[in-house]
Amino acid sequence: MNLPMRFPILALIALPLAGQGLEPIPLVLPKPMFEGTPINVTIPNLEKPLGRPRPPFLAPAGTANVALGKPVTSSDADPATGDIEQITDGDKQGKDGSFVELKPGVQHVTIDLQGKHAIYAIVVWHYHKQARVYHDVAVQAADDPDFITGVRTLFNNDHDNTAGLGIGRDMSYVETAEGRLIDAKGIEARYVRLYSNGNSSTKTNHYVEVEVYGKPVK
Repeated sequence: MNLPMRFPILALIALPLAGQGLEPIPLVLPKPMFEGTPINVTIPNLEKPLGRPRPPFLAPAGTANVALGKPVTSSDADPATGDIEQITDGDKQGKDGSFVELKPGVQHVTIDLQGKHAIYAIVVWHYHKQARVYHDVAVQAADDPDFITGVRTLFNNDHDNTAGLGIGRDMSYVETAEGRLIDAKGIEARYVRLYSNGNSSTKTNHYVEVEVYGKPVK
């Protein structure tokens, strides 16, 4: 198809998507909460800030947060602060009392979607009251709760294999109210697991909220 040169490049990109029933996921961001001047974080392999709001993420029509209210388990059975259930309770404001603090070292949380889903995006907020970088962040999906069958790694910035999941190639990033959006590319799975290993300010691990955008597999 030949289009007149007056059509912007953006239009050329959007045209193939129009027939696929794609639309922005219904992601509502919390209010930014940085207290004071953000600290100067010096971390190897740290990505540069985008400098503008993240563009909307497109997924098939009907995609929703299928993690809301779903069961969560953790490698730390006794969090120092908060309850594990808060990770999928819908509260992502990040204020005191709305996050979970796990012990130091490599820790993980696992969300049971209670059925196989096509997963298009995962958004995680570890902590956004301060500009922190969380270490050895990895996100996996699997078909079973023990992560033996159908395991796929969707994100991994563990550059020295501290968590034992393999050397990650993704970059470290600074926490903000936007959270970290991970493109899951429509993989089908029932369980989602997220790892971290402390952060640039403390040795502990934190989760404000995790959202999983997908659709049930019929």
